Amino acid sequence: MKILVLGGSRFLGRTFVEEALAENHEVTVFNRGNQNKGLKDVEFITGDRFGDLKELENRYWDAVLDTSGFIPFTVQNSTQVLKDRVNQYTFISSISVYKDWIPVNLDETYPVLEMTLEKANELTKDVNGPVYEYYGHFKALCERIASQNLPGRTLNIRAGQLIGPNDYTDRIPYWVHRISKGGKVLAPGNPERRVQLIDNQDLSNWILSMMKNQAAGTYNATGPDYSLTMKQFLDACIKITGSNAELVWADEKFLADQGVAPWTEMPLYVPENYPISPDVEQPWKGTFSINIDKAVSSGLTFRPLEESIADIYAWEKTRTLSADDWKSGMQEEKERALLELIQNK
Repeated sequence: MKILVLGGSRFLGRTFVEEALAENHEVTVFNRGNQNKGLKDVEFITGDRFGDLKELENRYWDAVLDTSGFIPFTVQNSTQVLKDRVNQYTFISSISVYKDWIPVNLDETYPVLEMTLEKANELTKDVNGPVYEYYGHFKALCERIASQNLPGRTLNIRAGQLIGPNDYTDRIPYWVHRISKGGKVLAPGNPERRVQLIDNQDLSNWILSMMKNQAAGTYNATGPDYSLTMKQFLDACIKITGSNAELVWADEKFLADQGVAPWTEMPLYVPENYPISPDVEQPWKGTFSINIDKAVSSGLTFRPLEESIADIYAWEKTRTLSADDWKSGMQEEKERALLELIQNK
């Protein structure tokens, strides 16, 4: 296939490009050219989807992967330009499009957040505005725009927590790094609480197969296809890193009383018995039980978790971050203080 990737230089996009090249597809990458170092054997088109898309005109591709679409008017522009130049358009969306994660086992029919294009355009007039507050709203609107402009040819992938090398969110790298340092490690909530995540390689290979079949529709894509607990995830980190880490589990009430922020300070942690934030009324019990039957039935498979962690650990060892550089995870001093509190209870 001839594949156009919008973005393609950072995280999922980079992995997708590598997997596509491994299958001998012809790949064109359209981005600003800031982070393309290391990408080889691809055609680069330098441009900014916030501006002129002229370079995409008078060209034709079998499929498009849009990894960078988030601001609705940019997806409106790209789909308008490409609707007569591609056979299939894959848009990387998010499970954040759902209005909440309260019910267990929610599927693709669950209601999503609503917003008009006019409202989104108003909110995004200033690029420095509070756009990430509306991440789920924007992604849901982008899905709708793409599907309207390429009816029957749009594949909307509602991805869960992505994992793999080059993870600029630092969520999973935090746990791999922290576990590798050993000693007592503060672990959040119920050890048997389920978690969901998906390796970029698995997602990329599945998307490629869906592109070959010119698949359309909406699919939840997280994993794995078995019940993975937080303890199993952290134990796998211990095994792969060869660490002497000792997990010290803090219950949800303790974490709430100490003001520990779910997801940011404790990646992969969303409380089961408390609302995630003051503006939420009910606990989001369904956070890590998103139904993926539709994707699995269409061929989504999962490599062993330990292989994924090994890849992340190998990449993590190439980085040198200061304590202030981490985008996710708990500061060392705070973790130490909380561990002392638990010990003295």
